Amino acid sequence: MTSFSEASAGKGRGRRIILWRHGQTAWNVERRFQGTTDVELTETGVAQARRAARLLVSLKPDGIVASDLKRAANTAAELAALTGLDVTHDEALRETYAGAWQGLTHEEIIARYGDEYTAWKRGEPVRRGGGELETEVADRAAPVVLRHAEKLPEDGTLVVVSHGGTIRTTIGRLLALDPHNWESLGGLSNCCWSVLGEGARGWRLLEHNAGTLPEPVLGDDD
Repeated sequence: MTSFSEASAGKGRGRRIILWRHGQTAWNVERRFQGTTDVELTETGVAQARRAARLLVSLKPDGIVASDLKRAANTAAELAALTGLDVTHDEALRETYAGAWQGLTHEEIIARYGDEYTAWKRGEPVRRGGGELETEVADRAAPVVLRHAEKLPEDGTLVVVSHGGTIRTTIGRLLALDPHNWESLGGLSNCCWSVLGEGARGWRLLEHNAGTLPEPVLGDDD
């Protein structure tokens, strides 16, 4: 089986993928697991998206693809307004579906599903709340990212607007890391991003959690 890194190796076209987490929601602030629940941005989240868009536009993106959930789609819209690019929405870029965990606070998850949570943090394959495995999230999201990256011109830049957990699993898959080690990629703060660059041996992590001064990671990616 050919890995994602092997599939890209040897091309060396200098493409970049920017994986950008959506702005703040009320559930992020409450540390409530959103998953696939369609939660709106707060006023702070909209302001974060506008600020980040002003920084990202300087990187001259060639394409924008986003989760169809409102918090990601509305974040992407701020960059689209500055670049004039259309946004392609894809449900495969949604956050991890976490079944019974969705809507619960971090404290409620620990209280009701403590063993499950602990096993997940140890790196075991866990269907949190009866939902998706992290590898299944990567199975749906990473191919979408690669398909859009393949459309880029030489040295082109793709912006992917998604969610903390989905971005983590996608980076792990594109870097060909063992799923047990995906947790070693620290979480993204709201409206921060990571940058992957294409080299002769495949994708490399160039920046992680960029875009602002250090802030706590709020929400699904803890």
